Amino acid sequence: MKKITFSFSILLVLVLGFVSCGPAKTTEETVVETTDRVGGLALYTLRDSMAINPKTTLKAVADAGYAYVESADYAEGKFYGMTPAEFKSTLDSLGLTAISAHMGMVTLENADQLIADVKAAGISYFVVPIPPMGMFTVDPVTNKLGMKGTADELVTIMNAIGEKCHKAGLKLLYHNHDFEFMPLADGTIIEDVLLEKCNPEWVNFQMDLYWVTKANANALTYFEKYPGRFKAWHVKDMDKEGKFAPVGTGTIDFKSILAQKEKSGMEFYLVEQDQTFGLDPMEAIKISHKGLIDIGFK
Repeated sequence: MKKITFSFSILLVLVLGFVSCGPAKTTEETVVETTDRVGGLALYTLRDSMAINPKTTLKAVADAGYAYVESADYAEGKFYGMTPAEFKSTLDSLGLTAISAHMGMVTLENADQLIADVKAAGISYFVVPIPPMGMFTVDPVTNKLGMKGTADELVTIMNAIGEKCHKAGLKLLYHNHDFEFMPLADGTIIEDVLLEKCNPEWVNFQMDLYWVTKANANALTYFEKYPGRFKAWHVKDMDKEGKFAPVGTGTIDFKSILAQKEKSGMEFYLVEQDQTFGLDPMEAIKISHKGLIDIGFK
């Protein structure tokens, strides 16, 4: 009897040990630690790897210390090839949140469907990254960015889409490049017209700090003149040659800008680097994340 009891005890210990180890290992593999996460990442920076293996790339973003992301790929009702529900589930499993989505393909005709899909993915901010509906232009020779049509026409479109977003419980933001801050031939500044004529209940702004600097405009001046309108920032640096650079390695005075975040209305911010010039994009976002912390972003 003693021998049987001893054997059964050993067997019980082994079984319990196996059972207790199994789930713990699975949990460790599928859930990424979310403590000490700082800031967001615009996934446009990693567009090449997101196109090849989005789930692995998103895990690397989480491992790099980012807390949330902005999507930049949508086609046929899917984000990076995933349904809105699958995209949200993937992010949830990694401890990430998709806070905003760049939806440059939006028109007055497809807006309702895009809004529904953005909402289904758990995303709060619908961002128009360029003048939509064929208004955006790129010079084929100089690559200079611009717009055809008038600022007032853009206001009408933004207000219409903004009202749709508002009714659906989403927030609409317009994202700038440099040309919106540069005076047109008649002296018109597109950004100023948008800020003055778009309904602030429906339309606000995502300020790209690199492109504002590129246009020789001053972010702080805009915060002072239009307080509370810049709900999000794209944080990207500029090197001495005027090229994109990882945050904290360039010439933009982010500390002075960050000191005015309350006045600007900033609710969230995202690292973005359109081109990395030979530096691996994943390495670039790690350098930028360290830069965020050194500058004082939280």
